[in-house]
Amino acid sequence: MDVRGYIGENAAGFFGALSEWLAIPSISADPGHHDDVRRSAEWLAGHLRQSGFPVAETWETGAGGAGLPAVFAHWPAADPSAPVVLVYGHHDVQPVEPLDEWESPPFEPVQRDGQLLGRGASDDKGQVLFHALAARASAASGRRDPGGQAAPPVTLKLLIEGEEESGSTNFAALLESRRDRLGCDVIVISDTTMWAADVPSMCTGMRGLVEAQIDLRGPERDLHSGSFGGAVPNPLHALADLLAGLHDRDGRVTLPGFYDKVIPVSATEREMFARLPFDEQAWLDDAGHSRAATGEAGFSTLERIWARPTAEVNGMWGGHTGPGGKTIIPGQAHAKLSFRLVANQEPADVAAALRDYVAQRTPPGIEAVVTVPGSGVRPSFSPVDSAAVLAARRAMERAFGSEVLFTREGGSGPEADLAAILGAPLVFLAVGLDSDRIHAPNEKVEMSLLLKGAEAAAYLWDEFAATAGDLTAAR
Repeated sequence: MDVRGYIGENAAGFFGALSEWLAIPSISADPGHHDDVRRSAEWLAGHLRQSGFPVAETWETGAGGAGLPAVFAHWPAADPSAPVVLVYGHHDVQPVEPLDEWESPPFEPVQRDGQLLGRGASDDKGQVLFHALAARASAASGRRDPGGQAAPPVTLKLLIEGEEESGSTNFAALLESRRDRLGCDVIVISDTTMWAADVPSMCTGMRGLVEAQIDLRGPERDLHSGSFGGAVPNPLHALADLLAGLHDRDGRVTLPGFYDKVIPVSATEREMFARLPFDEQAWLDDAGHSRAATGEAGFSTLERIWARPTAEVNGMWGGHTGPGGKTIIPGQAHAKLSFRLVANQEPADVAAALRDYVAQRTPPGIEAVVTVPGSGVRPSFSPVDSAAVLAARRAMERAFGSEVLFTREGGSGPEADLAAILGAPLVFLAVGLDSDRIHAPNEKVEMSLLLKGAEAAAYLWDEFAATAGDLTAAR
């Protein structure tokens, strides 16, 4: 039986299993649901064993197992020289509040009008599980390992973490400690979206993230503005100058060296972005009825939100903000910032540049402290002309029967850690939609797209096997 026929014949069983998994409230951010996250991991390991994976284990994370478990599975190819493919996803889900906005209970999945509704349906349980169906469909094509058992054309490894929705706190350490078992030639990510159901596309990159807080201190206490105004430095004035100076007249970020390592948007990607059916006015309406599109000069809106780095002021405060007037020179002023990074930018470099910028522009008499929590998130990027991306594009076009375009995403995740620690290129193969309402009430997934995802994944294993030399050259 061919791949498409196998998937169609087993679709009902696939959705039955997915619904069973979605009923487990694996909310990693809520300590009250940590036992459910563990139950979710155990369910997935069991399902993968039933699907044919000879190895499917739960892996503890954190010091002494204080974190939440990931799932690892391994299905060797019949040919030991075949490419090794690692699939990444996550089995934890977002909190569900506000509950009163759900049309049906979030952990009682229902099928309605070709959609499966429930928390995690799209992000990311549905997109994880289609790989198990794809592996079965691929192995059913007749390949056998030396022991006579069905086997896929590539060696498949799955790493499905349980803390992605709460920051992947222990993920990098898990990759380091298990690197010997996670070695691979290419990494497949199924935790992104397509442009639209009728416009299939592949993501080729995700932006990184640095967050920071600036605290300015002037006088030890608030001062009377009549007695001291114009004669001592005002922290709010200094803060306003710092924030206003973050961008020049062309919308470019002014931190020293900010663009030094930025990879320019290629002509191919710009052409692909331009071909997407993007309605800017509709996008503005969806963006809280924003009144204008703006940003770095010389780039389209899609290029700005996908492929260019940014600096944003997330909040600022200081002085008197209550009712009525209070004529003071405030003692303190504060602001929270975030920077979205693109390929080759390093969070540590941006944090250092921010500190230099603040130090250079802070006036005498003001003490400035820049706090950067954590190490940030590194950006990830896959060149559109790489062998792995081209193979994935062919697989998706075979499944969808139409041209596949390229996109990027503005969000951030642990993908860069995967690529850096395991030393393998990334490929994004996913079928979620922006309209799936991920992280919001009434999350759903298009059932037909999950089946297309399984089909594309099965074809991808064939494509990788056919281009083995390109993928395994770095071994």
